[in-house]
Amino acid sequence: MKKFSRLSRAGAVAGIGFGALALLGVIALAAPLLANGRPLLWYDETGVSFPFLRTFFAGDAPEKRVDEFFNYLLLVTVCCSCLGFFRKGKKFVLLTLAILCAIPFFLVSRRVDKRDWRELAAQKQCFVIFAPISYGPFEPAAKPYLAPSRSHLCGTDEIGRDVASRLIYGARVSLTVGIVSTLLALLIGTPIGLLCGYIGGKFDLLMMRLVEMLLCFPSFLLLLILMSLGTDAHMEESVPLLVGIIAVTGWIGFATLVRGEVLRLRNAPFIESCRIAGVPLYRILFAELLPNVVAVLVIAWPFAVAGAILAESSLSFLGFGVRPPTASWGNLLRQAFDNPLEYWHLTLFPGIALFLTVIGFNFTGEGLRKIFDVKA
Repeated sequence: MKKFSRLSRAGAVAGIGFGALALLGVIALAAPLLANGRPLLWYDETGVSFPFLRTFFAGDAPEKRVDEFFNYLLLVTVCCSCLGFFRKGKKFVLLTLAILCAIPFFLVSRRVDKRDWRELAAQKQCFVIFAPISYGPFEPAAKPYLAPSRSHLCGTDEIGRDVASRLIYGARVSLTVGIVSTLLALLIGTPIGLLCGYIGGKFDLLMMRLVEMLLCFPSFLLLLILMSLGTDAHMEESVPLLVGIIAVTGWIGFATLVRGEVLRLRNAPFIESCRIAGVPLYRILFAELLPNVVAVLVIAWPFAVAGAILAESSLSFLGFGVRPPTASWGNLLRQAFDNPLEYWHLTLFPGIALFLTVIGFNFTGEGLRKIFDVKA
């Protein structure tokens, strides 16, 4: 009953946010089943095959770690849905499934497949099942800059790739950058904030001066400078670089937030009793103070994710973020820069995706604030 009253306080705003994020998560997880140029099932005189599985386990995308991670999550989710048949030993079965699902990603080798499966299906007498969008995110499918039609629901981009397919796979990039970078920023900023707020003294003075120096730079300008320096290193994948740079610049907010909460709590009676009892420093920080600031971090985290997703899209729009041909909402917006009215579909659909994602995280943060904040 108490949990229900807390959830009811979150209201319709939080429900909209949770629903939008759940939908986005399902789309990102099921991307190979929703948009794929290879058949999900192929049946002819030679037998039954699943052509999409090879790229599912050994993708041909430049940012293959992102795709393989989401594919692994999809496989684990599907396999673990069968756990309802097991009444005992669920934890052991879950661990076993998680290990078994990872094995194909190491055993299946990468192979370039340039066959036009749609043309083959039209020529042969066979039974074939394609994804709802039968085009991959890197596959030139038609003429450039086609307007939305029945064949291409969101049109095509500058080299004829299906925009709907690239939007779906772009959700994976946005979620990876937003969630992973803010988690890393949280892991960096929380211990620093705990130490600064509790120890104080010279350590707090030095760290706060460092924070002030970083705050003197506009955050987006700092991201541009760091990304331009990182791009010169010619890394094979740009998403890990982007995640690291956003995390390095994003820990400041979490550190100052935690420090403020710890300054309020460090002279509380339960902390004084821990000092008198000789409780070690690490136990005071992580067993006593940290649980009392978790609610603040939980509320702040969705807003930080929304900011990281906007930062990634802005950097990609300017050409400093995710490198082509990787699908990114910012890259799609950049392609419409020369003539946004004529290429309106490259402005409208990525813009809607960004808007709904950011609104979803912001509404979720607002709902969490209403749940955890007693004054609300």
